[in-house]
Amino acid sequence: MENKRYDTKKLALLALFTAIVAVLQLAGTAIHFGVFAVSLVGVPIIIGGALMGPLAGAWLGLVFGVTVLISGDAALFLTWNPPATILIVLLKGVLAGLAAGAVYRLLEKKNSFLAVLGAAVACPVVNTGVFFLGCLVFFLKDCVAWASENLGITGSGPVVIVTAFIGFNFFFELAVDLVLSGVIDRLIQVGKKSLKKA
Repeated sequence: MENKRYDTKKLALLALFTAIVAVLQLAGTAIHFGVFAVSLVGVPIIIGGALMGPLAGAWLGLVFGVTVLISGDAALFLTWNPPATILIVLLKGVLAGLAAGAVYRLLEKKNSFLAVLGAAVACPVVNTGVFFLGCLVFFLKDCVAWASENLGITGSGPVVIVTAFIGFNFFFELAVDLVLSGVIDRLIQVGKKSLKKA
């Protein structure tokens, strides 16, 4: 009976975090630095992955990806190659959430704050890394041409992608996750206690 209550509580928590990720991503579309809106979903993905495991982190990353597609934040890339855009947007979210949850689980027995820091780095690094690789494989010519025509940025493909499409957003997202690491750690500890009472 206790296991059923625990599972029900985890399911309710996952539903709550799903809603938080969707709302934060939609709210984030109003904040633009460069081409894309700033992603504000790292914190709930990290907390969800830490509390409920890497698969929950992957689910929350998938919700993030679907919300990005629905919000129109990937519209430019959808005009270039819709299947590749959908694949990359969903894959980067899933892998970022999976990585955050896995890194937390790997490090939590050594030190919970270190585990949070690791997850806080892993989430945006994986998200941005998959996006960067996707751009190199599927959108290199389009990215270079668009950046030159619209932003006046020229150079080699990887430099243009980093400068025009990644740049400030990555550092902003990483900084937010790191600055809030203490708060994230505290929320995870409170969440663990709450789940144990189930």
